[in-house]
Amino acid sequence: MAHFAKLDENNIVTFVTMGRQEDDGKEAELTLRSGYTYKQTSYNTRGGVHANGGTPFRKNYAGIGYTYDSQRDAFIAPQPFPSWTMSEQTCLWSAPIPMPTDGSYTWDEATTSWVSTSA
Repeated sequence: MAHFAKLDENNIVTFVTMGRQEDDGKEAELTLRSGYTYKQTSYNTRGGVHANGGTPFRKNYAGIGYTYDSQRDAFIAPQPFPSWTMSEQTCLWSAPIPMPTDGSYTWDEATTSWVSTSA
C-alpha cells in the first residue's frame, strides 16, 4: 500500500490515507485530481531509517499535525516541549538530557528534567 498525507495551506498534515500500490509515486496526480496537496509518506520510515532495510522516505511517517518541510523533504512532528531540539539528520525531537533507563519517566518542562512515574 502507498500512503499519502493531505496538506493544508501551511503544509500541516490534516489527513493520512492509504492508496493502491500502483499509486506509489503519483502524489502529483492525486493532488491534481483532488485539488488538495498530497505528499507520499512511508509507513516504515522513522528518523530517516527504513524499518525493513528499504530506502527511507521523507525522514518520518506523516501524522496529523505534522509539518511537511519542503527544504528538508521531511515530515516533522510538532515540537513536544520548548526546550527540546530537533536533529537535522533525523528530523526527530529530543530532550536536552537523555531519559534515564531505570524506570518510567515523564518530562517536566518547568524543571527541564525527567521525573519518575514509578510508584
